[in-house]
Amino acid sequence: MNKNDLYQELYQQVDALISDEPDIIANMANISALLFEHLSQVNWLGFYRLIDNELVLGPFQGKVACIRIPVGTGVCGTAVSQSTTQRIADVHSFDGHIACDASSNSEIVIPVKVGDNIIAVLDIDSTAYDHFDEIDQQGLEAIINLFENMIIKHGVLN
Repeated sequence: MNKNDLYQELYQQVDALISDEPDIIANMANISALLFEHLSQVNWLGFYRLIDNELVLGPFQGKVACIRIPVGTGVCGTAVSQSTTQRIADVHSFDGHIACDASSNSEIVIPVKVGDNIIAVLDIDSTAYDHFDEIDQQGLEAIINLFENMIIKHGVLN
């Protein structure tokens, strides 16, 4: 299966999992589990929730992780401070990278936004260098957009 087909299938599966479930944490947990199971060469995948200008560990799959990350620090904190997806080919060359797992070599972080507010980030690490490409970014951003729309639909955050 090519990447476009994989992400189309994952999008449909995420939609089925979260469309009727209003609980954000439950949906983060299922999204993490589904993506971790189906994406190759991924050693850590999960959410950090933005609480009081700090990223706090949320549902994830993988090894024990950093619990708190200040906004503006590391790849996750940079995604929040710049309000954009960060796709890093070599995390070891990223100034200020936080190494929770030394076997991680590349990373993608996608902000989760409700309106103009970032409420979380999806963080995915890979053992392979330059693992994430434009197709990964577009596919993952579409899944996060689906999650954002679910949050708005259920009025979980007002």
